[in-house]
Amino acid sequence: MSAPETVAVSADAATGLPSVHPVDPDRDAAVVQSWLAHPASSWWGMPDQDVDGVRSYLRSVQDDPAQAGWLLRRFGEPIAYAETYDPAAVLLTDVWDAGAGDVGMHLLVAPPPAAGSSTGGRVHGLTSAVMRAVVEHCRDALGARRVVVEPDVRNTAVQRKNAEVGFRALREVDVDGKRALLSVLDTARIGLPDDDGPAAHLRPEHLEPSERHLVAKAIAEFTHERLVTPRADGAGWVLDAGDSTYRFRARVHALEHWVVDESSLARTRAGVPTPLDAQDLVLALHEQLGIPDALLGTYLEEIASTLASAAAKHRRGGPSAAQLARGRTDGDVVAGFQDAEAAMTEGHPAFVAANGRIGFGLDEYRAYAPECGGRFRYRWLAARREHTHLALAADRTEDQHWDAELDASTVAHFHGVLARRGLDPAEYTWFPVHPWQWQHRIAVTFAPDLGRQDLVDLGEGPDDHQPQQSIRTAFNRSRPDRSYVKTALAVQNMGFLRGMSPAYMRTAPAVNDWVAGLVEADPVLADTGFGVLREHAAIGYTGDVWHRIGPVPAQQGAPQRKMLAALWRESPVPRLQPGERPVTMAALLHRDARGRSVAAALVAESGLDATSWVERYLDAYLRPVVHCMTEHQLLFMPHGENLVLVLRDGAVSRVFMKDIGEEVAVVGDVPVPAGIERIVHPVDDDEAALGVFTDVFDGVLRYLAAILDEDGILPSHVFWRLVGECVDGAAAGRSRAIDLRAPDFEHSCLNRLQLRNTLQMVDLSAQSDSLIRAGRMPNPIAR
Repeated sequence: MSAPETVAVSADAATGLPSVHPVDPDRDAAVVQSWLAHPASSWWGMPDQDVDGVRSYLRSVQDDPAQAGWLLRRFGEPIAYAETYDPAAVLLTDVWDAGAGDVGMHLLVAPPPAAGSSTGGRVHGLTSAVMRAVVEHCRDALGARRVVVEPDVRNTAVQRKNAEVGFRALREVDVDGKRALLSVLDTARIGLPDDDGPAAHLRPEHLEPSERHLVAKAIAEFTHERLVTPRADGAGWVLDAGDSTYRFRARVHALEHWVVDESSLARTRAGVPTPLDAQDLVLALHEQLGIPDALLGTYLEEIASTLASAAAKHRRGGPSAAQLARGRTDGDVVAGFQDAEAAMTEGHPAFVAANGRIGFGLDEYRAYAPECGGRFRYRWLAARREHTHLALAADRTEDQHWDAELDASTVAHFHGVLARRGLDPAEYTWFPVHPWQWQHRIAVTFAPDLGRQDLVDLGEGPDDHQPQQSIRTAFNRSRPDRSYVKTALAVQNMGFLRGMSPAYMRTAPAVNDWVAGLVEADPVLADTGFGVLREHAAIGYTGDVWHRIGPVPAQQGAPQRKMLAALWRESPVPRLQPGERPVTMAALLHRDARGRSVAAALVAESGLDATSWVERYLDAYLRPVVHCMTEHQLLFMPHGENLVLVLRDGAVSRVFMKDIGEEVAVVGDVPVPAGIERIVHPVDDDEAALGVFTDVFDGVLRYLAAILDEDGILPSHVFWRLVGECVDGAAAGRSRAIDLRAPDFEHSCLNRLQLRNTLQMVDLSAQSDSLIRAGRMPNPIAR
């Protein structure tokens, strides 16, 4: 990246086109310092540097082989300073998957002269000309294929100039202590503005690979669930669907797990090549898939939304697998934690229609979809206490709760709003609601409650939150030590309208207290480092008319009853030790834009052999899950989103389980404290074992085993041998002898649930009764 001897862009004496020259720190420091000191250059953050400081800075840039500084001149006069850098080595090392021909760029244009200056006034179009000169210099002198920039998200003026020359905004990132808008320019498109607007992802170059991926996933998962049966044909496979034929190569792993080679996938209709289309595939197979006619349109809409989401992820890109495995080079574990959360692209590894989110528009997708990595602030209501239940953990009083979650100034503001309305704050409690929910549901559906002042709008809260993969939950970026907040969000997503039940909220903290007590008192779990992130406060509002209409049959639902509830869940951040960093377990199943797996990158990062790495992971994850089932008859929902892995030097050292209140179940005749009996669902040994076979083996480990095998990291048979050894150690001598090494087990299918009823996959009060089986599955750890 060092400055070449020659100048790539020469000045035109007639037109005054900018010319680009290597910066001379001794000669140019004074003029650059004068620019940096001007208020218009505040985004550079160097207003107090004197000339000597700027000279040292310019020299450090020129001496770094990964950077270069350039002075731009017009009619011989200096008009701008630019920096170019290698984004693989400088600044963007955590957030940009740099490739050959990528060049990073910064630009400082001389501030406009003061009014009446003898040097003349502002030159119209000069900044645009300078911007174009710099990117053309990157292309012509430095051989740039792509130029990447990261302006502060608040610097809208430079963002407009970037767009003029052809930069397209990708996503917001945390770099160099600022929130930046990562943007990229393909140098073949210099001068072609990115004017596609918010639907820019809905173009063939983004939608076609998304269709290919989703069709491949649909074939793999529908085959896994024995809904379709491809036939062998030479070196490949063939699937007939209506009037179309799909040909592809694939490898079949344990648990009938298909890995389809997406590049080999081809569709023909009457022998004529035809574009891949996930909706066409579903439509052709809908009778075979068992989709009721009345719900076919809804499922196809969720497929369309999943495709739109995938296309947006494809356009936006993301960090590399190695970056996610390494974590932040600046040591910021919180930013790294949330980098990984936003980088996930699959939604759910098993569900085909995994990103429905029916209800989000384009702007709302960008604001609230977890993969966008955005920030938002909760809306706060005051809810009249006589209609509201605030449940708290045993170790937390209401005053302690609000002291922990809200600043005193915020509470004082809430009091002031009520006082100005002539209302007594003592009659109310505080209630966070998602801004989408406020605009689309509460301000409309609950208008009478607002009119009665049973609910009072208090405005936006002060803390910035980042959406998590579970979509209803957000992480506090302003105060990472504060709780996650989970609120009702009545969008249709993956088989459910994503509400929350006030009835469940009444007991959620008590359920979490009891589970946490069991975990903390168990020496085996203490040895593994297993912990739970308690939901230590929950709130629900029942003053609406829908809570006065009497019982509603479960199969008919009552969505309005689940639109005003929230909970607070402990953050893992205060429980981390030096040298530890958290990451969602979903990352183990993630492949980056170039197909590289985070799991393989973590093994490399750890320096361990693959067998040792997997043993540590299973000891931290699988051993506690099996122990809880066989010793305490306690089942969690331990899929990727619900586990936070704690990493040390790339290896898993321990895990935190979350999402306890709604999803934990006691599957034996175990006494529980009064009031939480709803979690007790005794089942026989075979069904209890499905809690591991379905949710762990089929829901997590079959994917991880195949990834490690496909990447040449660990053969699948070795992986499953390690699983068997872990299960033997975890289950030996426990109070309930559940055989997890039986020859086979019932094949419980997730997509079949959604296909049967895409509006409500299961009755949460009787989940076991809702399951759909498809015969028996050979057990990969059978004796």
